[in-house]
Amino acid sequence: MEYEILKTEIKDNIAIVTISRPQALNALNTRFFHEMDDFVAKISQMPDVRAMIITGEGKAFVAGADIAEMVDKDQKEGTEFSRLGQNTFSSFGKLDIPVIAAINGFALGGGLELTMGCDFRIASTKAKFGQPEVNLGLIPGYAGTQRLSRLVGLGDALYLLMTAEMIGAEDALRIGLVQKVVEPEELMDTAIKIAGTIAAKGPQAIKKVKQVVRNGYEMPFEEGEKLEAEQFGTLFGEGSEGREGMKAFLEKRKPEW
Repeated sequence: MEYEILKTEIKDNIAIVTISRPQALNALNTRFFHEMDDFVAKISQMPDVRAMIITGEGKAFVAGADIAEMVDKDQKEGTEFSRLGQNTFSSFGKLDIPVIAAINGFALGGGLELTMGCDFRIASTKAKFGQPEVNLGLIPGYAGTQRLSRLVGLGDALYLLMTAEMIGAEDALRIGLVQKVVEPEELMDTAIKIAGTIAAKGPQAIKKVKQVVRNGYEMPFEEGEKLEAEQFGTLFGEGSEGREGMKAFLEKRKPEW
């Protein structure tokens, strides 16, 4: 598939995706979702890729969904557009590798929902966050009502969703919406450094951390413990990463993944 919106590159085992629709502040449309689905499918078949970073071009990360495309949709089409975005953002969590949002500017509406579909978020000091859908008589459609409360708690989620207030990077850090805030010129270097740090770890261990944490988050605690124990055990088999990592530690050498 030829991309019109996404700019992609793979560098040092890290996939970097730049959303490039700056004339529309990178607003999300149907074409974007199809392109992102295509790229995620490709990355899932590339074992050498150890992490993915998503960022935006220009002054916005993503300023929202494309209202011009949405305005004439009927009820059925609105539901389908919601499911399209939900499926795309849920696909990030199904990848074996970490997906990192490097938020360079406005992350509003669907843009904030995109970041929440990622595994964690690094923000520029210039980044702004908000779910302004109620200003249009709408609600978030790409799982924002579900992910926001899970990330920041019920009170902060309802406050942001009901007031449509836009917050800065430091407030986003304070409530746990992002994990790190850096100066704009340091954003991509920081995201790449973090991705590189993770890429140097045992790939199976990283995969299992992601799977166990994401799946266990939705389980009763005891079921999550059982899942953890089962996956912990799989890393002890002959020729496994865990065995290699422990031997390397005792032999004072770098592990060979």
